[in-house]
Parts: sequence; structure tokens; C-alpha cells
Amino acid sequence: MKAFSSMHPFVLMIYFLSVLITAMFINNPIIQFSALFGGIAFCGMLTTAKQKLSDIAFYIPLLILISITNPLFSHNGETPLFFMNGNAVTLEAIVYGVFIAVMVIGVMLWCKCYSLIMTSDKFLYLFGRVLPKPAIVMSTALRYIPMLKRQSAKVKKAQKAMGFYTSESYFDRLRFSLRVYSVLIGWSMENAVETAKAMNARGFKLKNHTSYSNYKFKTVDFLLLALNIALIIFVFWGVGSGAVAFSYYPQITHIDTSAFSLAVYSAYLILVFIPFFIEIQERIKWNCYRSKISALHTQRMKKEQ
Repeated sequence: MKAFSSMHPFVLMIYFLSVLITAMFINNPIIQFSALFGGIAFCGMLTTAKQKLSDIAFYIPLLILISITNPLFSHNGETPLFFMNGNAVTLEAIVYGVFIAVMVIGVMLWCKCYSLIMTSDKFLYLFGRVLPKPAIVMSTALRYIPMLKRQSAKVKKAQKAMGFYTSESYFDRLRFSLRVYSVLIGWSMENAVETAKAMNARGFKLKNHTSYSNYKFKTVDFLLLALNIALIIFVFWGVGSGAVAFSYYPQITHIDTSAFSLAVYSAYLILVFIPFFIEIQERIKWNCYRSKISALHTQRMKKEQ
């Protein structure tokens, strides 16, 4: 169960924008590592064990690749460590490469959480009336990506049942993959035509058409929105005052550890871990309910005996 997903779509959109904008545009290692660890914790709560292993196999090589790529192409900095092909590899370039890798992976993790939480119906609910055509295009695109993945898995299973994919030849595997691609193209075109007909039948082109939504702004939504706004305003205040200013070039500066700076770091850390705490609280509550149900069932069985 995704407890954070049950929040109002407007609150969710404001939250993800707050986290992502801060992670992408604030050049501070503590902010970046906070976004990374928060994304890891939240994404870990939303994915299965198999998906976690797949993410580890993807993100760790990506981290290494980005970290070692920047020093090879950027030679800025005042602390050369060694020379390669006559070009200095500097400490600042290496540290900045690690920073870029942490930032990119942190943003990618939060974007993955966004895709798991902000479904197409929530996106359509937020922007359907203001920007109906762009909203329906974005909603349909976001919906088709997971649909294509699921359909691809079904086609592959069907072809394996028919005896394909048994050859170890690279050419045969490529030919079978092209067969899957061809099936997916035909299926997607047919699905697009059916979707267009369904939209026309439901009066999408009418000016006064209405849409059903079951989202209500609850007290917990207001509290989360107020906390989010308070924390992000405090973080932006710290950014504007220079409390979290940091530079990699031409020399790595020191991280400000004043009381105000630590408060800004703590505010953003709390912000990125809010979904994780909500999910943990929901799981604890759910486990308590399960244990109570199990205890009641055991007592009933004893009475019947």
C-alpha cells in the first residue's frame, strides 16, 4: 500500500516540485546527498526486492561512469593530482564529477517516485481544466509507457510458449525481438484508435464536458502542504542569504556549519524524508491491524475447539 499516494494530487505536485527544484538547482553537497538518501529511502518503500536489485545494478555503474567522465573532459581547478595526455586531472574536477553523479541519480530516483505516485488520472485532475489538450497528451503518454512494458512482457511469454527464444544465436534473438517490436507497434496503433473513439464517445471535444474525480482535500493534506511550504520557504531563505553557498571551481570552498546553515540542511532533510516516514507509519499501523486480526482469529479458533 502506498500511503503517500493517497494524498491530494495538488499536495503531491507541490511536494515533488519542491524536492526536485531544490535538488537540481542548489549547488551544495549536503543538499544533494540529502536528496539522494531521501530518494533511496522512498523508492525503496515503493519497489519490490527484484526492482531494488535492478536499480542497484543500474545506478551504481552510472554513478561510477559519471564520476570518472567529468575529470577526463574538465580540467578546471587549482589542485592537479596527475597528468593524462598532457592535461591535468584536478581534485576539483573529480569532486565535481562525484557531485554531478549524486545529483543526477538523486533526481532520477525522485522522478521514478513521481512516476509511481503521480498517476495519469492525478495529472489529468490537476491540469485537465486549465490545459485540457496538453494534459490529456501528457496523461496518455505517461499511461502508455507502462502499458507497453506490460504488453511486451505478455508478447514475449506468448512467443516463448510457441517455441521462440530457444536458440542461442544472436541473429535469432534479434529476429524475435523485432517480431515483438512489430507486434507492439500494431497493438499500440489499434489501442490509440480505440482510445480516440472512446474519448469522442464520452464527449471530450464538447465545451462543457465534465470529468469524475474522487479527490478531496482532507485535514492531513492541509497539514502536509503547510509543513511543505514552511520547510521549502525556509530552505529558499537560506539559499538567498548565502547560508548554503558552495563552490567547486576554481577551489573547493568550505561548507558553512553555522547554526542557521545547519537548520537549513535539517529542514531539507526533513522535507525529503516525509514520504518515507509516512510509509513507515502506515506499515506499522497495518502490521498492528494484522496482528490484532490474527489474535482474534486464534481466540475464535480456541473457543470453537
